[in-house]
Amino acid sequence: MKTGKSLVRIFAVAGKEWLQVRRDSRSLILSLVAPALLIMLFGYALTVDVTNVGMAVYDQDRSTLSRRFVEKFSHTEYLSMRGHVQSYAEIDRLIDRERIAMALVIPTGFERRFKSGKSTAVQLITDGSDSTTATVAIGYASAIIMNFNLDLKIKELARSGIRSPEIPVEIRSRIWYNPELESKNFIVPGLVVLILAIISALIASLTISREWERGTMETLITTPVRGFELVLGKLIPYLLIGLFDVAATITLGYFVFDVPLRGSFVELALVSLLFLTGTSCMGILISAATRVQVLSVQAAMVVTYLPSFILSGFIFPIKSMPVVVQGITYLIPARYLIVLIKGIALKGVSATLLWTQIVFLSVFALLVFAGSIKKLSMRLPEARS
Repeated sequence: MKTGKSLVRIFAVAGKEWLQVRRDSRSLILSLVAPALLIMLFGYALTVDVTNVGMAVYDQDRSTLSRRFVEKFSHTEYLSMRGHVQSYAEIDRLIDRERIAMALVIPTGFERRFKSGKSTAVQLITDGSDSTTATVAIGYASAIIMNFNLDLKIKELARSGIRSPEIPVEIRSRIWYNPELESKNFIVPGLVVLILAIISALIASLTISREWERGTMETLITTPVRGFELVLGKLIPYLLIGLFDVAATITLGYFVFDVPLRGSFVELALVSLLFLTGTSCMGILISAATRVQVLSVQAAMVVTYLPSFILSGFIFPIKSMPVVVQGITYLIPARYLIVLIKGIALKGVSATLLWTQIVFLSVFALLVFAGSIKKLSMRLPEARS
């Protein structure tokens, strides 16, 4: 009997909260439309693939061999040839204006030294202000130079009547789960987690503080509704909205960005629901602690956005972080959902094989739920004093 009455009160609070959400058009648009727009925007804008790196050539030799050498750099999507320059000052000027990120300098006597059997050096000048692009561009250029050297040696041996030697070890690489090594296949799942974390905590952070600012919290306190019933009632509408966002973002990722979904969508939705429970309860906890909507929103953004972006393994590998920071990442729920989404969507594994991530998410959700109930006092301030 008591359970039935408790359920009635929970659904009554849920109905009241849903009515508040429907009346607040800004929150409704934020929760239903913003995730899809953010996925579309950042899915196209955020990438770690380095392509079309601007490159200039300073050919001081101007020989047949140097022209053949430069031509090797013109047949790749990773480097974009922007023309020839006549001096180091021109290279400096183009880099400062961000017209190029790398320059190839071929010294005088390049062909003559090759014909005399001597080795020669070429210079690669890169813009180190963007260390990632510089590192990758040097890797591309080094691979092209190595292939050029190999071709020259093979032709030299052929002219001498010597057959090119067999390579003793041949590499035949096979890449699983992301054969094309496209960054969108791990960027988009990470974006889904990041957006869910921010949106769920953000809209839930307005719940209790809105009641206090509008003066309706006193009315709720006078009713038989208990703390856990109020939290659960407030939680239900936002979990339903969150599930809609999960379906929308995963669908966009699949149809627009061609991110595969090899596992079960039901399992994906269930683990996302567990994550949403924790982040939404965190928003309610913040709302109960601050009681001011503006402060609640600011606190929710600080607690969710930066930790989820930096410490979840979304962009920066956790194993590359200092040991102390690695320990802090265990407190970030986005870390676990990213592993779950990548495992289910990209690898097609069952959620049961990732049970440790589910356990951590469950513990987080329970702790934050208990904390929000404890922080939510169902007494008037005068009564507490």
